[in-house]
Amino acid sequence: MGKLRPEKEEHLAPCHTRRPCSLWNLLLLLWTFLNCGLGGNAQGPGEWTPWGSWSRCSSSCGRGLSVRSRRCIRFPREELCWGDTHEYRLCQQPDCPPGAMPFRDLQCALYNGHPVLGTQKTYQWVPFYGAPNQCDLNCLAVGHDFYHSFGRVLDGTPCSPGAQGLCVAGRCLSAGCDGLLGSDAREDRCGRCGGANDSCLFVQRVFRDAGAFGGYWNVTLIPEGARHIRAAHRSRNHLGIAGSEGRGAPLAARISRGGRWQGRGCGQGQFQGARADPSLAALMGGDGRYVLNGNWAVSPAGTYEAAGTHVVYTRATGPEETLRAAGPTSEDLLLQVLLQEPNPGIEFEFWLPRERYGPFQAQAQVLGWSPRQPQPRELEPQPLESSTVIPPRTPIPTPEPCPPCPDTRGRAHRLLHYCGSDFVFRARVLGRVRQAQETRYEVRVQLIYKNHSPLRALEYVWAPSRCPCPPLALHRDYLLAARRLISPDGTQDRLLLPHAGYARPWSPAEDSRVRLAARHCPL
Repeated sequence: MGKLRPEKEEHLAPCHTRRPCSLWNLLLLLWTFLNCGLGGNAQGPGEWTPWGSWSRCSSSCGRGLSVRSRRCIRFPREELCWGDTHEYRLCQQPDCPPGAMPFRDLQCALYNGHPVLGTQKTYQWVPFYGAPNQCDLNCLAVGHDFYHSFGRVLDGTPCSPGAQGLCVAGRCLSAGCDGLLGSDAREDRCGRCGGANDSCLFVQRVFRDAGAFGGYWNVTLIPEGARHIRAAHRSRNHLGIAGSEGRGAPLAARISRGGRWQGRGCGQGQFQGARADPSLAALMGGDGRYVLNGNWAVSPAGTYEAAGTHVVYTRATGPEETLRAAGPTSEDLLLQVLLQEPNPGIEFEFWLPRERYGPFQAQAQVLGWSPRQPQPRELEPQPLESSTVIPPRTPIPTPEPCPPCPDTRGRAHRLLHYCGSDFVFRARVLGRVRQAQETRYEVRVQLIYKNHSPLRALEYVWAPSRCPCPPLALHRDYLLAARRLISPDGTQDRLLLPHAGYARPWSPAEDSRVRLAARHCPL
């Protein structure tokens, strides 16, 4: 829309003539309820009843599914409701006992000894997994070279051995992080289902500190709760991780300042270049332990368990070494490097809950390290150049949690905002920035349903709150109804997404509802 100028008083574009807006809004609201609530000439879809309760799990052991349903309520002239009548979610029962017959095997065995294929000949049947549709009950005749399809498998049957998906109505569906089969909900970097990476901070830095002598050097403390941990370097040095599984003081309290660990073996040595508590050797030995590359020995590449997560340790054919862990860690870990040559730089990164960054910073300062202020990341982090060091910044205070958003579902709400907005369009959210008491989204406009002036391919959409309702997730497509705000002198031109306005994830069904709403706006 034009460049932003200094803040000035704003008002809605439809009121440029200074006529009162309240009368217009009142008339539009009255017309909406008369047209929608009393039937009118609307030919739209009906309304769903609330979801019923979930059924019992389909399996008595292992994984299964439960289902719930709803009904469509509509007037004689209304269309059928859009959406599904049934919803399925994953349920987990205790593990099946050894020797229990798998669910698909049991379904094939039901046809043992029964005539099939139009003859009186009978066969013994076992599952066959080479057929095109894995959710058909394809069974192989034992001792013969053919299989037969007995129709669909029962809902809740695993798609194939070891697969995560379950068959539902002939389709193989996987569960999202919300547990619903067929859902595309995924955890963000903070571990929140469907989140936007805004409840954690991204810590990233290059460790370059080290003296001219070899031995173990502290790189960083990896705090409890860290996720998506990665450390990498290109040299003949070796990374090591020490756990804090021990009695007594926490890991950070056992080391007074960062330095080099030098010794003859695990628990038999001392720190040089730093003061050490008497319990330090116990941490590295009896009370604590090295996860890998400890005791002056290089561990083989592989997967190691540490702090409640799996650490994947890889070494390439060249001088490259990488540590990765999904997290979250259940305790603090100490990342070290065993120097055998000058340190060219060790890159490390992890995502940390906001409430844990303050203690992490204090612990790092006790250890004598200079932590860089983590950067809140809305997008996927890019690889850090070897020469880049994140400059120190003032710690970001932890914001107050956002209150729940009001319910904005229903046809009346959609029609009210469609007819009363200046722009209705489909857009993908590319970025988000919170500025004072506003939130600015950068979006890519993909399809325009309604516009009072031209829209560019890339636009800024403003929400008048630090906690916009409804919130928009990054990299998702939405249908948005926005108003145009222009300052009195015309120096500022914005697209405003009103609080509790119309912003819904795009879907073919919602696309049809919006196109139908366009036919029922008053002239």
